[in-house]
Amino acid sequence: MSAFKVGPGQLSAYAIVLAGAVLMLAPFYFMFVFATHSDREILSLPPPVWFGNHFIDNLKLLLERLPYFWHNLGWSLYVALAVTAANLLLCSLAGYAFAMYEFKYKRQLFVFVMGTMLLPSFVGMIPTALTMSWLGWMNEPKALIVPGACGALGIFMMRQYITSAIPRDLLDAARIDGCSEFGVYFRIVLPLIGPALGTLGLVTFIGSWNNFMGPLIVMRDMEMYTVPLALRALQGTGQTPWGAISAGSSIAVVPLLVIFTLASRRLIEGLTAGAVKA
Repeated sequence: MSAFKVGPGQLSAYAIVLAGAVLMLAPFYFMFVFATHSDREILSLPPPVWFGNHFIDNLKLLLERLPYFWHNLGWSLYVALAVTAANLLLCSLAGYAFAMYEFKYKRQLFVFVMGTMLLPSFVGMIPTALTMSWLGWMNEPKALIVPGACGALGIFMMRQYITSAIPRDLLDAARIDGCSEFGVYFRIVLPLIGPALGTLGLVTFIGSWNNFMGPLIVMRDMEMYTVPLALRALQGTGQTPWGAISAGSSIAVVPLLVIFTLASRRLIEGLTAGAVKA
């Protein structure tokens, strides 16, 4: 057997990938490191590059300054899961309709839905606040869950995946066997679009978990803050407790790491679907 050889081009590619990975992981690494150091050590030059022994002190300060932190964490998890579940259902239904059904003004409606992706997010801040206030939903979970229950990106992803992955003949055969339209969707379509659902679910969960502007607009009580907004509240007029913020951020990133670990396989399958053909 010949020895495995790596050419200069491959070495350069590996070096670029390694450098990119280091740049991407460095902020997370230093966040965990700073969570274990005091503010004086964090602001020193050069900053610490290894773990210290002040994590418990930073956590105590965090809970002292943010007495609802654990509630904020659970609240963020609840909102993110609800928004993710709503997106998986509604976006897959809409994508399935755009992919497999013919109806009047279908193309125009799809163009309109895609056009909403061109609007910057801050354009909807004032209308969202006014609408939530008019509905009486301010400071309630509905104010975060309903506006984020379906998105143009999710509809586009589902439509493209269903179009390329599910043959119409399969759906027609199910209808001939007496399956209802919702039965076709739940029994045939959903099991076949697992990779796309995994990708959309991961992207939606991360986006909802990191959402800052939405809670800032519609939430009034600190008890109802999501984690990003609660941690931002620590940066007040006094001295900013960077150690406590780093400790809170380290705890807040754990659900994202767990979700990503569980859904990474589905994410890769969804991103590479259709890239290789037999």
